[in-house]
Amino acid sequence: MFIDGDQFPFLADLRRAWRDIRAECLTLGDESFEPWVQREMYGTGWSVYGLVAFGTRIDAALANCPRTADALSQIPGLTTAGFSRMVAGTHIKPHQGWVTTVYRAHLGLVVPDGDCALRVGSQTRPWREGGLFVFDDTVDHEAWNYSASTRTVLLFDFLRPGRTMDEVDELPPEVAAAVRRRTRDQN
Repeated sequence: MFIDGDQFPFLADLRRAWRDIRAECLTLGDESFEPWVQREMYGTGWSVYGLVAFGTRIDAALANCPRTADALSQIPGLTTAGFSRMVAGTHIKPHQGWVTTVYRAHLGLVVPDGDCALRVGSQTRPWREGGLFVFDDTVDHEAWNYSASTRTVLLFDFLRPGRTMDEVDELPPEVAAAVRRRTRDQN
């Protein structure tokens, strides 16, 4: 289910900074992005540039994107953040997330014309440049990019109201291993 983003006033500054965030993202080379580890969900075509991994800052990555790092620092309860790319023709199969303590958000940075959208539950919404979605990742969802070019968003998670950083969801083993490797290599 999509959540009304207006109930989170701290997201307003992030929305206003979307062009600066996009500019920093566009300076990153393709080699900076890594395929998301759960390949069974999508095959090929989905890659990420991690900034914060389940509460651990990736300092080298954040240093490459200082305006983005500043905007993210204004989000209370931020647990995860990164740039997420889907090349043309990518489909992330229907799935449910495992992290029950957070809401997920997508800030559209580069959104091609065409069939490029996110379905959460029974609702489907196309991404828009500068547009922001907040949704419950534990609800069945899927994403696709059937346009002719790459879609890029700033993906981030923040604590749901009433939750604390002391509450930890167990990560799937392949995700935990990738997070350990990425944070070790980048810090």
